[in-house]
Amino acid sequence: MKSASPQRTTNRAGVTLLELSVVIIVLLCITALLMVGAQAWCRGADRASCVINIRNIQISVRSYQNLYGYDFGTMPYADNGTQSIAAHLYSKGYITEPLHDALSGSRECPGGGTYTIPQEEVFPLIGTLYVACSLEADEMHGMPSNSQW
Repeated sequence: MKSASPQRTTNRAGVTLLELSVVIIVLLCITALLMVGAQAWCRGADRASCVINIRNIQISVRSYQNLYGYDFGTMPYADNGTQSIAAHLYSKGYITEPLHDALSGSRECPGGGTYTIPQEEVFPLIGTLYVACSLEADEMHGMPSNSQW
C-alpha cells in the first residue's frame, strides 16, 4: 500500500506585496481627494471673508455718511488734516485696524488680492460700492449687484 502523502497546509502570517500595494494606492487616492476638497474649501472661505470685508466697509461708509449728513458724491470735511473717508472711518471707530490697513494697501484681501477705492475722498452714489477687490472678476470676490448700495 502506498503511503498517503500528507497535505501541506500553509499558514499565512502576513500580507502579500500585491495586497499591500493595493491598500497604499487606495489610501493615496483618498488623500488626493481630501486635498482637493480642502483647497476648494479654503478658496471658498477666502472668498467669503473678502465679501464680508467689502460688505462691512460699505455699511460703515453708509452709516458714517448718514450719521454726519453727507450727500452722495460729496467729500467729508477735513478731520485731522485729511478728507480720506477710510481715515475718518478708522479714527471714529467704524472699521477695525485690519480693514483700515487693507484699504490703505498695506494688507491684502484674504484671497491675496488688493482692495481698490475708485474715489477715496468721495461718498459713492447709490448703487456703487466704495471699495472693490482686485480678484472680483477672476474668483468672484465682489459683491452681488444691488441697487440699494
